[in-house]
Amino acid sequence: MRPPLRRTRRVQVRGLGLGGDEPVRVQAMTKTDTRDTQATLVQIRALEVAGAEIIRLAVPDQESVASLARLRPHTDSPLVADVHFDHRLAIAALEAGADKVRLNPGNIPDPARLRQVVEAAKGRGAPIRIGINSGSLPMRLVREHGGPTSAAMVAAAVETAALFEEWAFSDIVVSLKSSSVTDTIEANQLLAQQVDYPIHLGVTAAGPLLQSAVRSSLALGPLLMQGIGDTIRVSVTGDPGVEVEVAWEILQALGLRRRGALVVSCPTCARTRHPDLPSLVERIKARLQQKEISSPLTVAIMGCEVNGPGEAREADVGIALSKTGAHLFRQGRVIAHLPIEHAEDALLAEVDRLSSERAARGD
Repeated sequence: MRPPLRRTRRVQVRGLGLGGDEPVRVQAMTKTDTRDTQATLVQIRALEVAGAEIIRLAVPDQESVASLARLRPHTDSPLVADVHFDHRLAIAALEAGADKVRLNPGNIPDPARLRQVVEAAKGRGAPIRIGINSGSLPMRLVREHGGPTSAAMVAAAVETAALFEEWAFSDIVVSLKSSSVTDTIEANQLLAQQVDYPIHLGVTAAGPLLQSAVRSSLALGPLLMQGIGDTIRVSVTGDPGVEVEVAWEILQALGLRRRGALVVSCPTCARTRHPDLPSLVERIKARLQQKEISSPLTVAIMGCEVNGPGEAREADVGIALSKTGAHLFRQGRVIAHLPIEHAEDALLAEVDRLSSERAARGD
């Protein structure tokens, strides 16, 4: 259930609702050369499997536009064209089948050129994301605000949105991104007080996996708990599939979305009854990701008798290890006691049974 603290307009991206009463949507961005159609399609499909609901592609040239047109028939996912500097590429991308475009007014400052993109989007029923980055703000605003501050980012977004509204275009999404956690939080809080457009959240240049996961969680978590944020992208220097995984973990941790199996596991200590519990957890997690689990499940993997039985009892399916073996739990009760070496397969078999029963009931 989303916090009822901010109600936004609702836009549609290829039929997918964004904002309003819709859940927080998970976005990803391909990292292949968009001109390489086959490699990009492979990555799009991998992102779809990982759980990306909206997929963005960089469109830096006309060859990328041509590739976008070739990609369009092969995926039903909403595709967003990320365009900088040349407004003609945005128009061409819309004509090639892009469902949305992302523009940065900091590098397309001419209102006449922006209006051409707006008219093209209007004609195709495509939203536009006004994507403001602290590193590419109009210099006028940087001077007025004494630097690339949160207030400067908000001003850039509000001014651009006002222009779009003058041109009778309101299918707008806004993003304010900084590499600073605190600036990202402050900017989006200020923005949410001034507009009712859907807001896309993210931390730009967030770094490699561990650094990005920490910084993205610290920035996005407080905003999402205030009801601010309608779609998110976690930026990682690395595999884009990991970006999607981290995004879902953030939403699941906040209770905003659930998808597949949520693994709960102990950190291990001297009491752990398994010789290598971390490897067991990773193995089970990998096997769970290969399953088509339509109904969300919590799976507990606990290494000893202290908190293990309680955590396993609270999960849908769980195992708690002890000096006498493994206790297998299902929905609050022990259903088996078995040797530790059989715990992995028994746990996964029970996950399959419960998942199949829920699917049969339509849960």
